[in-house]
Amino acid sequence: MSTPVKSADRVLLIFELLTEHPDGLTLAEVQQKMALPKSSAHGLLHTMVSRGFLDLDQTTKRFRIGIRLWQGGRSYLSAASIENLALPYMAAVRDELNETVQLAVLDGADNVYVAKVDPDHQLRLASHVGARLPAYATGIGKALLSTLDDDEVLRRVGDEPFTRYTSTTLPGPDALIAELHEIRTQGYAEDHAEYTPGVFCVAVPLARTAEHQPAISVSIPDVRKTDELIAQAIRSLQDAAAAIAARIA
Repeated sequence: MSTPVKSADRVLLIFELLTEHPDGLTLAEVQQKMALPKSSAHGLLHTMVSRGFLDLDQTTKRFRIGIRLWQGGRSYLSAASIENLALPYMAAVRDELNETVQLAVLDGADNVYVAKVDPDHQLRLASHVGARLPAYATGIGKALLSTLDDDEVLRRVGDEPFTRYTSTTLPGPDALIAELHEIRTQGYAEDHAEYTPGVFCVAVPLARTAEHQPAISVSIPDVRKTDELIAQAIRSLQDAAAAIAARIA
C-alpha cells in the first residue's frame, strides 16, 4: 500500500472539516482542530481560496467550502439532483413565457447559477451555468437572500457601500434590507436592470426560510416587458417553485 502524500491528505481533511462546519471556520480554528502549524494552515487555506475550492468571508475571516467543489461534484450528481428535478418545471415556465429561466443557489454573498433554459428569441440573456454574481444586484440573488434573517444578510454583505453596476443597482446594505422586507411580504423579488442593462428579472425562492434551497427566475428584456407578462411570470414561477420544492422535500 502506497504512503499518503501529506499535503494532499491535509487538503482532503480540510474539505471534510469544513463540510462539517457549513458556517465556516477561521484560520485559528482550522489550525487548532487539525493540529497544524500556522504557516502550513495559512498556506493551504489561501491556496485553496485562490483556486476557488474555498471561500474566505472578508468580514468574518471564516473559510467555507467554495464553488469549485460544487462544479467538480456536479458530474457525480444523480438524476435525482435538484438541477435535474427542476429542469422540466423550468422548461414548462420557458414554454409558457418564451423567456430565459434560471435556477441559482446562494454561496456566501453571491448567487451561483446551477441550471438554465433558453427561449427561442434571438434577443436573450447572455448568462451561463456556473456564473457567480453578487446577490444584491440580481432578482434571483435577492430572492435567495430573503430566506435569511437580516443579521445573517448583513454578516454576508458587509457594511460598505455596494459596487454599482448600473444606475439602478442598490446603493448599500440599508437599501437591501428594506427591499428584502418587501420581498418576504410579497413572495417574489424583482431586478430592474440592476446588473445587466436592459433586462428585467423576477424571481421566487423555493422556500421562504430554507437557506440551502435554490430560487428560480425569469429574465425579460425591457423591450418585451409588460405588466401582463410580469404578472404571468410571477404566477408561473410560484407554481414551479412549489412543485420543485415538493419534489425535493
